[in-house]
Amino acid sequence: MRTPDDVAADLARLGVAPGRAVMVHASLRRIGPVAGGAAGVVAALDKAVGPDGGLLMVMGSADGPEPFDPLTSPVDPDVGRLAEAFRTARGTIVTDNPEGRFGARGGLAGALLQDAPWDDYFGPGSPLARLVALDGAVLRLGADPDTVTLMHYAEYLAPVPDKRRVVRERWVAAPGGPVRRTVACLDDSDGIVAWDGEDYFKLILDAYLATGAGARGRVGDAASELLDARDLVDFSVRWMADNLVRAS
Repeated sequence: MRTPDDVAADLARLGVAPGRAVMVHASLRRIGPVAGGAAGVVAALDKAVGPDGGLLMVMGSADGPEPFDPLTSPVDPDVGRLAEAFRTARGTIVTDNPEGRFGARGGLAGALLQDAPWDDYFGPGSPLARLVALDGAVLRLGADPDTVTLMHYAEYLAPVPDKRRVVRERWVAAPGGPVRRTVACLDDSDGIVAWDGEDYFKLILDAYLATGAGARGRVGDAASELLDARDLVDFSVRWMADNLVRAS
């Protein structure tokens, strides 16, 4: 079984450097056994970016009968066990949005989450936009290819006409009792245009990696990539402009 220090060493070899802002997508199963389990992986990530860096994860929340409480509601089960361990680890701060909740840790956590918008929570001013502004990176540790949340920010920037929007309603905890609130945003579930082919986030990632961009290696047993956030967004915007405009 690997130790958190072993995983941190793998992360350093991949190029994760102290002081950098890094958004994490990971499969614990593909990383393999680590002492401490998910908490051990969080410890390894902390060590890799150091006290002056920052870690960012998207969390969301389950859409159940209980009102959403940003501090206590578990993460959306679809984002995985590591995100829940990240949320509950001492020192993690979170945003208050039931649809676009983010968590962050480390010295850059406040800068990543500052003034996160309620509507259009993946758009301008969002933690995704701040990751780009901080010259951050996306770290994929065996994650599925359709899970690069940063591409939702590219959807806001891409010059695609008639982007689909949605309005969702959620019960949110409040001092006087639960209140019903709406959240308006681009359609981040079914896509910003009608698209009949393979998931376009996967297509974009495959095309981006085919250019040779990013650093690649293994973290634990997981095939992993470290991708420059700004470069990935720029590439994604161009791809969407070339492909989604025709689809729309």
